[in-house]
Amino acid sequence: MIRLLAFLIVVFALGLGFAWLADRPGDMVVTFDGYQYQVSLMVAAVAVVAVVAAVMILWWLIRSLWNSPYTISRYFRVRRRDRGYQALSTGMIAAGAGDGALARKKTKEAAKLIRSDQEPLIHLLEAQASLLEGDHEGARQKFESMLDDPEMRLLGLRGLYLEAERLGDRNAARHYAGRAAAVAPQLAWAAESTLEEMTARGDWDGALKLVDAQKSTRQIERDAANRRRAVLLTAKAQSLADSDPAAARTAALEANKLQPDFAPAAVAAAAALFKQNDVRKGSKILETAWRAEPHPEIAELYTHARPGDAVLDRLNRAKKLQEMKRNHAESSMTVARAALDAQDFATARGEAEAAIRMDRREGAYLLLADIEEAETGDQGKVRQLLSKAVRAPRDPAWVADGVVSERWAPVSPVTGRLDAFEWRAPMERLGQLIDSHEDAPETTVPVIEALAKPASEKPVETIEPATAGSETTGTGVDRSEDHVAPITAAGFAAVPTDAEAVEPAEEMVRLPDDPGVDPDEEAEKSPRRFRLF
Repeated sequence: MIRLLAFLIVVFALGLGFAWLADRPGDMVVTFDGYQYQVSLMVAAVAVVAVVAAVMILWWLIRSLWNSPYTISRYFRVRRRDRGYQALSTGMIAAGAGDGALARKKTKEAAKLIRSDQEPLIHLLEAQASLLEGDHEGARQKFESMLDDPEMRLLGLRGLYLEAERLGDRNAARHYAGRAAAVAPQLAWAAESTLEEMTARGDWDGALKLVDAQKSTRQIERDAANRRRAVLLTAKAQSLADSDPAAARTAALEANKLQPDFAPAAVAAAAALFKQNDVRKGSKILETAWRAEPHPEIAELYTHARPGDAVLDRLNRAKKLQEMKRNHAESSMTVARAALDAQDFATARGEAEAAIRMDRREGAYLLLADIEEAETGDQGKVRQLLSKAVRAPRDPAWVADGVVSERWAPVSPVTGRLDAFEWRAPMERLGQLIDSHEDAPETTVPVIEALAKPASEKPVETIEPATAGSETTGTGVDRSEDHVAPITAAGFAAVPTDAEAVEPAEEMVRLPDDPGVDPDEEAEKSPRRFRLF
């Protein structure tokens, strides 16, 4: 557009100039070699313009002829480069589709048409073709050659990292990832692998710096970065709890500030404060975490905040936790444990049974068995509760990649993944879960009548096939003797241990819904009846 406007301006200026000359008549006299030439001013101007135009055209022709060899060679070079890029594009598409033969063919074609030092993608296509053909050693050598080129270094490190992961060499993979993360921390694969390597060797400060770099490059969101920082700071506080209590306290408080509902951070912060006799602030941290989600580690540390407290004081602190989170199984379990320590068996039993009603699980039955053994010592009831505990769902625990741990850990022991442990119930045992309604709320249960006399002393009535002249017997049996009181768990427990054992009665075989035809009757009727089959 600018060129067109400039051309129009030049034409308009020339037109104005010629119009100005036409309005002012005059002659131009030229004396050359004894001759005098006289022409009008307009003709002289046109002649000058024509001479200038002819000179410019002549110069363009001479320059074109002079540059024609370079122009021709440039045309063929551009055409060759376009063909090479077309082959490279087709080869990359073939490599992505998994066509190794076509990728190798296009690699050779692109290498002939384009110089590899001018286009690094040829090295990548060659490495991809080697991988598709199964030549992993050749691909590894190609990736190693990329390390010498600053433009291709990250690509070579990525390829070597994937090859090390394929071979299961974790150390080599983390080495290549560390080199890539040092150059470009925004690479997710390099940062994650380096983070796992740092956490595996306990370099919490280095891991925190890497997380900050990920956050600054917007590789991870703010909430995810805060969560990772809380996990790393909690791990740092746990590792420094004995060697450097002041640093452990600072790290734990920062972790709790980032994630107030994270139970391990709250426990670490409160434990560090309790060591410095700051019971009030540590208790407030635990209370905040308890309101978010009750946890047995929080309850254990809260009730034992002051080592010199009596058992009744611990029971009162447990009841205070229960008031903060009512109608929760963990609250009832906490009070039941504290009451058992205080020998308040009535409260302990009531809270344990309430926990079972809210969340029937293994730990509640085990606690109830401990209460029964401490209060009555009835081994029969204890065994009964233990059998229920075996069949009940398991208690929540720290689980990561199928590993169940009693304590929280920052990384998974299987994969090394950060923040892998979750507080949840492990997978149920095989052969379970046997549902039982023994602990359901009391309802009206139909009474099952039992025989007063052993079955061996009374003839069993049988149903005979009806025949002509047969009479029904056994209609006048007195049923008053068959009614007895229902058998309950309390009555079963009251049976003395030296009572004489009674042989169980034979279990009556339940008749099928369709008993079929009696074989004797079938033999009698078969000669007299017509059978199609």
